[in-house]
Amino acid sequence: MISVASDQVNPANEGKLIHLSDKAFTEETLTDPVFGVSDTALRLRRKVEMYQWQESSKSETQKKLGGGTETVTTYSYSKEWADSVIRSSSFKKPGGHENPGSMPYSSEEQTAKQVTLGAFQLSTSQVQRINQFEPLAVNGDTALAENLDERMTRQTHGFYLGADPGSPQVGDVRIQFESVKPTEVSMVAQQSGSRLEPYHAQAGGNIELLQIGMHSAEAMFQKAQTDNKILTWILRAVGFFLMMIGLNMIFKLFSVLADVLPFLGNIVEAGTGFIAFLLAAVLSLITIAIAWIVFRPLLGIILLAVAVGLIVLIGGKMKAAKASKTNQAGAAGGAGAVPPPPPSA
Repeated sequence: MISVASDQVNPANEGKLIHLSDKAFTEETLTDPVFGVSDTALRLRRKVEMYQWQESSKSETQKKLGGGTETVTTYSYSKEWADSVIRSSSFKKPGGHENPGSMPYSSEEQTAKQVTLGAFQLSTSQVQRINQFEPLAVNGDTALAENLDERMTRQTHGFYLGADPGSPQVGDVRIQFESVKPTEVSMVAQQSGSRLEPYHAQAGGNIELLQIGMHSAEAMFQKAQTDNKILTWILRAVGFFLMMIGLNMIFKLFSVLADVLPFLGNIVEAGTGFIAFLLAAVLSLITIAIAWIVFRPLLGIILLAVAVGLIVLIGGKMKAAKASKTNQAGAAGGAGAVPPPPPSA
């Protein structure tokens, strides 16, 4: 990988992984086809929201005497701005909470087709990764299109469809505009003529890094590795919690059987929840360890050792519980035994 000047395309770097920084620039003017708002920008976005009823629910699970559970759900309603239609017909209590069936306008985005990074041409997908949106002020001399609703009024960053923006009513619509101005961008990709394309690494996978601002190649790779580590641990945590939830649902059967006496069901449920946590931890550690053994054997072995330790802990807990039940049964049997009669004289 080499860092190159962005002001010219060097044929000697054809097919190589290169790094460059410059200003992503365009002379193209993007114009909204409905409202006529325009700006010389990389991207232009129309954001449409409608004031609507929103349903929220809260569920509580309660134990029933004699076994089983009962879920009680309560519903509440509030008014919020939403960028898509909320179907009030699916509400639990639609009466008095009716929303319009459609939105008069939809959100839309435009992307400049001719965007350069020095002497290089950026693709549409690359431009769409530049997300530095800023509110776009609507000029006072921007004429409203003739086909717009007569209730439409102009605001600083867009338009409002309704009687009073300070006191919105269900069905009111607000339209706001944002744009991405030409800005400095750094890229690491493969040179292909005057274009930048994903570079296929020998180890597998593609390399195409894009960051807003002027960054060195080392800083870009460091950030990419950090982001990858964060994503990996997030996925591991999600996998662990999903596994724990699944195991807990399997063990739920035992607490349901014990719900003949509600207090006993609560005790069993707490115990099975702890066991589900430990088993999920063991299985997650084994999965991660197997993945690491090839690349980092020491870490993989350590994780396997921790998993074995948890397995021993679970086994000890189960043996202790079994021994406790045996002792309780023996004590109950001894308390109920009749002592032998004294010997006769």
